[in-house]
Amino acid sequence: MLTSETTFFLAFAAFVLLIMALDLGAFSKKQSHVVHFKEAAFWSAIWVALSIAFYFFLKNYGYLVHGITDMARLEEVQSKYASHVDLVSGNFAASLERFQANMALEYITGYLVEYSLSADNIFVFILIFNSFGVRERYYKKILVWGILGAIVLRFVFIFVGSALIQRFEWIMYLFGAFLVYTGIQLFFQKEEDEKIDPSSHPVVRFASKYLNVYKRNVTDNFFVRRKSDRKLFVTPLFIIVIVVAFTDLVFAVDSIPAIFSITKDPYIVFFSNVFAIMGLRSMFFFLSSIMSQFRFLKVGLAVLLTFIGVKMLAEHWLEGIGFKPVYSLYIIVTILAVSILASWLIPDKSGEHSANQPNS
Repeated sequence: MLTSETTFFLAFAAFVLLIMALDLGAFSKKQSHVVHFKEAAFWSAIWVALSIAFYFFLKNYGYLVHGITDMARLEEVQSKYASHVDLVSGNFAASLERFQANMALEYITGYLVEYSLSADNIFVFILIFNSFGVRERYYKKILVWGILGAIVLRFVFIFVGSALIQRFEWIMYLFGAFLVYTGIQLFFQKEEDEKIDPSSHPVVRFASKYLNVYKRNVTDNFFVRRKSDRKLFVTPLFIIVIVVAFTDLVFAVDSIPAIFSITKDPYIVFFSNVFAIMGLRSMFFFLSSIMSQFRFLKVGLAVLLTFIGVKMLAEHWLEGIGFKPVYSLYIIVTILAVSILASWLIPDKSGEHSANQPNS
């Protein structure tokens, strides 16, 4: 018998897959095409709207996620995932309202953190496409299937991480130290350190060794069967999909622990991850041409990671002085806003960013 959490998760997954199929154009004949600004803006707006709508859904119907029908079940879930939320003794309705408001706040904060940290993926996706010589008409199909694979990998990462945190609380301090280290490293990282050599990429080396790789693309297929001996091959497009999926997983190594500093609920972590990376996939197509203008964004992300890491390390002390979850949201928004405004207001005297702007 399925639990209420599993049932809700399956319904959520089916909904996301349906929207992804519509986005990809699975019900039309033209799937591989160049995505223009109008289409990119439309689907970006759709995903942002769905993300915000899910916030209000959690605030009013969050009990459906964990199947909370009475005070006993609410206390069980609260003690497991949200011990900082004070329930109203003897008042189930008021307690549930507090719990759902906290769920919604944690979700939207986690969504904002994941969305911000995933913005750096755009730089890497551009590097991947340019390094592998991918035609622009294949960008959308590769990103959709690559990120679908990334969602599966993140699902495993999130729920394994949650199980470890529930059993070994000290892992949160390990995550915090890692995020501080990552933030400092990101601050000093140079652009030349981010170049990609396709021939030496671990995924390419693995695929070349264990898979039958066709030497060229055949239309827009991921697989092709050779006519002479009916042997099945994977095309270079399929290899790039795997590269995108595992590249996203590498980024998740810092972004997912960051969200666990906001909520211990793996379902909220997963929901915020899915909406963030799917929305960012759509935004890739018009942000990729202007990302070079946000030259202080990487500095902002470095500060953001460092702040979250310090927050994880000092969690018990912060709780003792009354640091509320909403304060994290305010600080995160401020960090991002300052980095974006600085990019716009402070002129780039070197002119390097305009000269190095990537071509689609």
